[in-house]
Amino acid sequence: MKTDLTDTTSSKINKALVLGRRAIGTPAVGMVLTLVIVTDEENAYDALKAANEASREHPSRTLVVIKRVSRSPRDRAKARLDAEVRLGADASTGETVVLRLYGEVVDHAQSVVLPLLLPDAPVVVWWPVNAPTDPANDPLGALAQRRVTDTYAAEQPIQELTARADTYTPGDTDLSWTRITPWRSMLAAALDQVVCEVTSAEVEGEEFNPSVELLAMWLSERLKVPVRRSKSTGPGLTSVRMETSSGPIVLDRPDGSLATLSIQGQPDRGVALKRRDTAELIAEELRRLDPDDTYATALKFGLERLDEEAATTAPEPETVVEAVAEPAVEPAQAEKTAAAEKPAAKKAPAKKAATK
Repeated sequence: MKTDLTDTTSSKINKALVLGRRAIGTPAVGMVLTLVIVTDEENAYDALKAANEASREHPSRTLVVIKRVSRSPRDRAKARLDAEVRLGADASTGETVVLRLYGEVVDHAQSVVLPLLLPDAPVVVWWPVNAPTDPANDPLGALAQRRVTDTYAAEQPIQELTARADTYTPGDTDLSWTRITPWRSMLAAALDQVVCEVTSAEVEGEEFNPSVELLAMWLSERLKVPVRRSKSTGPGLTSVRMETSSGPIVLDRPDGSLATLSIQGQPDRGVALKRRDTAELIAEELRRLDPDDTYATALKFGLERLDEEAATTAPEPETVVEAVAEPAVEPAQAEKTAAAEKPAAKKAPAKKAATK
C-alpha cells in the first residue's frame, strides 16, 4: 500500500501511517527500531532495497531522508516536504516513509524526523554516501544510539578513515569494518588450532580499500606484531599471511567467493568466504545496538603507527648496498694514502742533512 503526500507535515504523515495500518489489518505497531537513511536521490533506491531486505530479520520503521537540491534562489527560499508512505507488501515486514526535503527545511531535517520516531525504540542512522565527518555531532546523528557510515563509498577512503578515528564517539561504526567480520572469525579460529607465537603478518587487498587497513590495524593491535600491507587487483581482501613459530598460516581468497586456509603440517581446506551485499551488512549491524569496543580499538590504533611498525621488518635496499660498498672503497683509499705518505718519508732526511 502506497500513499503519496505533497507539501505535507509530520503530523499528516503519522496520520497516514495509522490509517494505512488499519486498512491492511495490522493496527498494532510491531517494529523493534527506527532506521533513518540519509542519502541522495541517486542512491536512495539501492539503500532502501537493502533496508527492506534487512527488515525481514529486524522489522523496523524506515525513514529515508532525501535532501533535494534547489536550483534557484526562489526554490531555496520556499520550504516544502513531500512524503511517500509504504505499508504491507511494498515495505516488506516493516514500515517505510520516503521524505523529500526542499528549500530551507533541508537544514532542519531533524525537526521532520523527530515526530516520526517510534517511541521507546532504539534509533539507528545510516549514511550510505556523503557521511558527515563527525556523525555524533550531526543533527540527525544526535538522535541515534548507533551511527553507521561507509568509508568505502568516500572519494578518499583512507583519509576518511583517519578522520573517523579523530572524531570517534561510542556508537559509531562503519560497514568497512562489518565486511571483515568473517575474516576476523576465520583467522581467530585458525590460531586456536595451533600452539604458536605470531611474529609478523601481511594483509593483501585492492588499493584504496579501508577494510584492508582496518584488518591490518586489528591484527597489529591484537597480536602486538608488525603488519605489512600489499596491493592486489582484488576483489576486496585477497589474502592474509601470518608468520608463526610453527610455520606460516595463510588465508587466501583470490576470487571473492571461496578461500583456502593453509596451516603448516595440516591439509589445505576450502572455506566459504564470499563477499556479502549491503543488506547482509546492515542486518549484522542491527543485531547489536551497543558500542563496538573492538572497532574503536582497531580504528584508534592509527595508520601512522601501523606504517612505522611494518617498516621495521623491511630494511631499505640502500642500506644493504652501502654495507657492501664500504669494504670495497676502504682498501683503495688506504693504498692512495700509503703512496702519498712514502715520498714524504724520503724527503724528511734531506731536510735534516741541509740543516747540519
